[in-house]
Amino acid sequence: MTDAYLGSPPLTDEQRTVVEQPWDARVLVTAGAGAGKTHTLVRRLDALCGHEDPDEALEAAEILVLTFSRAAACELRERIARHGERAIRVRAQTFDSWAYGVLLQARPDVEWGATGFDERIKAAAQAIGERALEAGDAVPPAHIVIDEVQDLLGARRELVEALLDQYQGSCGFTVVGDAAQSVYGFQIEDPAERADETGRFFDWLRCSYPDDLVELRLTQNFRAVTPEARIALAHGPGLQRVTDADEAATLYEDLRDLLMDPANEMGDLIDPFTVAGLRDLSETCAILTRDNRQALVVSGLLHRHGVEHRLRRPLEDRPVPYWVAELLRRTEATGLTEQRFRSLLGDIPLPYEPNADALWTVLRRTARGAGRDVIDLEKLRRSVADGRFPDEAADPETARIVVSTVHRSKGLEFDRVIVLNPPTVAELGKRHKGDLDLPAEARALYVAMTRARQDIYHADSPELPLLRRAGGRNNGRRYVGGWQPHKRFGVVAEAGDVCRDNPPGHDTDGVATQAYLLNHVGPGQEVVWRKRHDLPMGEHQSPPYALIHDGREIGEASELFREELFQVQKVNRTWDPWWPDEIHGLQVDTLETVTGSPAAGANAGLGDRGVWIAPRITGIGLYRRADDNGKNSE
Repeated sequence: MTDAYLGSPPLTDEQRTVVEQPWDARVLVTAGAGAGKTHTLVRRLDALCGHEDPDEALEAAEILVLTFSRAAACELRERIARHGERAIRVRAQTFDSWAYGVLLQARPDVEWGATGFDERIKAAAQAIGERALEAGDAVPPAHIVIDEVQDLLGARRELVEALLDQYQGSCGFTVVGDAAQSVYGFQIEDPAERADETGRFFDWLRCSYPDDLVELRLTQNFRAVTPEARIALAHGPGLQRVTDADEAATLYEDLRDLLMDPANEMGDLIDPFTVAGLRDLSETCAILTRDNRQALVVSGLLHRHGVEHRLRRPLEDRPVPYWVAELLRRTEATGLTEQRFRSLLGDIPLPYEPNADALWTVLRRTARGAGRDVIDLEKLRRSVADGRFPDEAADPETARIVVSTVHRSKGLEFDRVIVLNPPTVAELGKRHKGDLDLPAEARALYVAMTRARQDIYHADSPELPLLRRAGGRNNGRRYVGGWQPHKRFGVVAEAGDVCRDNPPGHDTDGVATQAYLLNHVGPGQEVVWRKRHDLPMGEHQSPPYALIHDGREIGEASELFREELFQVQKVNRTWDPWWPDEIHGLQVDTLETVTGSPAAGANAGLGDRGVWIAPRITGIGLYRRADDNGKNSE
């Protein structure tokens, strides 16, 4: 295998050993931070598809590639497009997207879009055991590639184990992970169960394949190009093995001391000098936080100081790009040829240059029409309505500055990384009381400190509001509270807060509102919830709220938002809830394609496909009364 390979960096001896394993090998690769695992996987996929012996070469459809996030899947696909010669047709999919496809194939009569993420994963594992991957025209996998396997916990772990068990006699695999970067244990609530899950998949592999598991390591770091960016790397091997709390405390404090070196100090994020530097930044930069509360506050501060950025969403959050709605609404045809597709796409205003070739390929595969080179628009609409719009066609993530929790930054790299000052072990103990997972805290800090290519800094954490959950439930709406339990000062925005059942502006001018959204509304812009009147919409709902952008209504509150606002404001059974006149401090996250009834679309003048653009919002919204003069009030 030549190293002069489509402009791709040459393989190290360690990487070459991974790449050249036979297609039916069972390979576990331990890859440290920045060890070039994506580069290695691309070359591995190309080798699987292009073996010199035709009997050893696999078809792209026989290779299943699973990742945890859209960003990781997108990066792998982009690398394949740039450096893959034979693997160009191999699809990288998120667990959720792939599991959804399995379920639609196995049980098409079930409304899987209405079920939760974990439920779909569990149902997909059961369907695999019932040989769903062999039904109809399906091609069972001959080789399975999975990244970040240290984060396989609970239902995801059981899904992968069911998959490998089902095809262990006929399928090879290449799985890649690093126990030092295992940071998703918090998803397991019970501390004892959480400890059992840590490293459990690695143990399962070794027990299940005692004689033929090939364990390989990638040890060289290619990400960190400066001494500053390499400061945490030496702690990786220790973090792969740590389970003892005392040992973890030592590793955590060692990492923290390295990060908190005065030479790396940035101070206050909203210092005028810092803000000016962020505004003028030409490199990529991540501001990494320990939790969602910090991420929301930092994002709000940056918005208020005019720093363009993007707040990373949860991994399972998958909005459909707004251009899909415009594509569907701008033609009455039942199908699109490639020429017509390109023409329509070119007329839709986008903040980036779309890759029309790649989008055409993805959409044609998703919604193939009667002709070979035709997209069936009804199939495309159904893919949106069913929640199975392909990840490959998601909007590219082009923001230079990203605000993210450490967990959502996994697998990503940036020129510059700013980590909010981590607490000491003693402070962690006070904060978490009896539920402190020190090994997880040490691994999370390690992940944060190994995302940088060039520079790493630490910055003061901003003052944080007290966030509680309505009803004391883990899934209750987060709200801004006070030390007195009845205090309510605001609510945290969620993805489903804007109504999707009716188009924005349906009761005034739906067509004009769609045009306004398309031409005047974008990510990061400020919006406000404004109460329409005082009459609640139902016995357990708030009054209706309109979403206002620059004085214009661009949406209305969903039933879910009204119900959860009621739960927040109804402090107890005898409490008479009050309703804020306005809720400020919110921003547009993105514009997305949503589906509703064809009648609702037709009544708003938007055609009969039942598809339109709606804003999605984010942020910590603070209450105001009409006579509040800009001050937040209860």
